[in-house]
Amino acid sequence: MDLKTRIEQGLEENLARCCVAGSPPRLGEAMRYAVFPGGARIRPKLCLSVALTCGDDEPALATAAASAIEFLHCASLVHDDLPIFDDADTRRGKPATHHAYSSQLALLAGDALIVLAFEALSRAPTSECTRMARLVRIVSAAVGMPFGIVAGQAWESEDGAILADYQRAKTGSLFAAATAAGAAAAGAEASLWQTLGERLGEAYQVADDISDVMGDPDKLGKPIGQDATHGRPNAVALHGLDGATSRLKTLVSEAIDSIPPSPGQAALKRQIVEESKRFMPESVVASVA
Repeated sequence: MDLKTRIEQGLEENLARCCVAGSPPRLGEAMRYAVFPGGARIRPKLCLSVALTCGDDEPALATAAASAIEFLHCASLVHDDLPIFDDADTRRGKPATHHAYSSQLALLAGDALIVLAFEALSRAPTSECTRMARLVRIVSAAVGMPFGIVAGQAWESEDGAILADYQRAKTGSLFAAATAAGAAAAGAEASLWQTLGERLGEAYQVADDISDVMGDPDKLGKPIGQDATHGRPNAVALHGLDGATSRLKTLVSEAIDSIPPSPGQAALKRQIVEESKRFMPESVVASVA
């Protein structure tokens, strides 16, 4: 089964358990709306790719981890778009969840997706309970305080946020969780894979910062200029376009170099190169080997 099919089936199966007779139908619809159709599914792909590189001896557990990470990502987008934060009109090329279903249902849908992430993990069969415990720690750390995505959102309400701290929490934490969880699900040492996720997460955020300044909202499927509007840290504002572009290329190179020795190391390196080109601005892609 290819990665995309595996990811979509995992998400669908877990969401189906929420949308049953007797439950609030519009809340279920809002949850599904926030998850499907998805974006590039970069984080769950990364999780499964690392699991495969490490042997993937418990595929159901790895799929559950990938699903959990994507549910958390989708929840963060729903909350990020709310009027109290970005007040964004669009996401993934369609009306933001709060425009389609109301702010109240969007808030609840995001909350429910966070809970669903951990439900997905808890349902996964595994022959080793210690793997499940490691996954819960990895995923929960990527969400809350002190360095998870909640902390990343909070930095937008703090004075004098440091760009590196903001990027580590806002974006890097979930990427790092994806690589660490993929390794942990396959019984490998998660800490060895942390750097890969951290570097890719920061690279993704720098690329997003560049796109926020000079991207095409129609191609991006979301508005641009949000960082300047909301006074958020931005790599282009801090380092200039050339500096941000240089940092982006360095981060991708460091991510590739950090991949630990493993049977699938060469294939994963090639995949990271190709996947990184998907989120890079067009002006940067041409200069990446």
